[in-house]
Amino acid sequence: MLEPRLILVNLLIKLGVAAAVSSALVRSKEFKMSIFREERSTRHKIYLALWMAIPIALGVWIRFSAKNFLAGDLSLETALLLGVIGGRLSGGLGGALIALPAMLHGEWASLPLNVFAGIIAGQLRRFAPEQEDIWSFSPFIDLTLYRMIRRNLPRPRVFDWQIAFFATIVGLRYLQTEIWHFWPNSIFSLESPGLWGKYGTPNGYLVESAIYLAVVMVVGTELKIFNSVRIQMKLEEQERLLLQARMAALQNQINPHFLFNTLNSISSLVRFDPDTAREMVLKLATILRRLLHSTDSFVPLREEVEFIDNYLDIEVVRFGRDKLKVVKDLDPASLEAMVPSMLLQPLVENCIKHGLAPKIEGGSITLRSRLIKSRLVVEVEDDGVGMGAAQLLEQPDGLGGIGIGMANVAERLKVLYGDAARMKIEAREGGGTLVRLRLPILPNPEELMTVAPTAMTAPAPFGKSLRKAE
Repeated sequence: MLEPRLILVNLLIKLGVAAAVSSALVRSKEFKMSIFREERSTRHKIYLALWMAIPIALGVWIRFSAKNFLAGDLSLETALLLGVIGGRLSGGLGGALIALPAMLHGEWASLPLNVFAGIIAGQLRRFAPEQEDIWSFSPFIDLTLYRMIRRNLPRPRVFDWQIAFFATIVGLRYLQTEIWHFWPNSIFSLESPGLWGKYGTPNGYLVESAIYLAVVMVVGTELKIFNSVRIQMKLEEQERLLLQARMAALQNQINPHFLFNTLNSISSLVRFDPDTAREMVLKLATILRRLLHSTDSFVPLREEVEFIDNYLDIEVVRFGRDKLKVVKDLDPASLEAMVPSMLLQPLVENCIKHGLAPKIEGGSITLRSRLIKSRLVVEVEDDGVGMGAAQLLEQPDGLGGIGIGMANVAERLKVLYGDAARMKIEAREGGGTLVRLRLPILPNPEELMTVAPTAMTAPAPFGKSLRKAE
């Protein structure tokens, strides 16, 4: 039996070991997915038991190898944690695995106690009204009593899960003490001389209380560490869903905008050129079919160019083949690079609407693409009326006078790439506008839609990124 001072030192070290082990476990992605899974199959419950039991069993083995490192034994606390988190199977199996090193050294009572603790905690888990009750467990009983009173004032309840779990921990710790008292060599337990025989003193009772409190604190501390990571994962999931919703909103903003302008063109031809209007309707049907059947956030540049071909077929009919010419200067190596879906159409539409439409004799649109230093550079240029620098900068975001579609493209690039992408608009002397996109080549661009936006590069202010020179 240790002196009270050494017991207190071991209790403090025990809390540190529990926090260190929990913090190390939550660094593993597989463990986090296992511990925070809402529904677990038998295989997942076994995996959870292995994840937590193996390092704790190693700590039990170290207790026998290093005689003075008694704080490494977290058997009872871990069995309780496994039960309350993973259920009876995880608790019972984990408790048995943790007890194996102690069994091999003659501590035979460790196995039934740990298994019993895991099963009891797992059974108690089934009575929790909500899962949040498990993760919000606090070792501070006074706060738990206060919350219980507040909850029970409107509708009194006899059973309170937080109090029941606290009593279970204390009761199992008392059972461990009783086993040690009657069969000292059958189980390991840090015990104070304060409650037994001639050693009963006020200091001894204080140490005994600290022992019980340490068990509750270990369980509560590990639950708090796990819960903090759980909350972080929930926030990341919400941010990922917010990113997807934001991208869907931007995508939906593009499609009606394009459809509205195209239908306006068709309506102007219905009366005096119905055959041409019919041809445009067929072209529009081809485009809409592609939009309806494509749910990918990223597509090869080749598909974007094919989509633009269909769109320009409609615009050529509207403008006339002698007034709208299209020039393509596309590097074949760049056509397989992945780009955001519906990226080029708003740029081409802007050239036609703001550059070529006001020009009586029409003009041309030039599409260029090339790979430069692991980056995709895409340019859309027109020789229309052009825009002055003052017009470009008349709005705070640097997109004054160029329409919703262009602002939409810039916003999508900011959301998807942050500072990794650049969009630059240049007004040519003598007329014409050049829009240059510089995008990173991503091996798996769809992963951008499956991670939280905080994992990406933080985007710079919108207007600043547009006006920044390359």
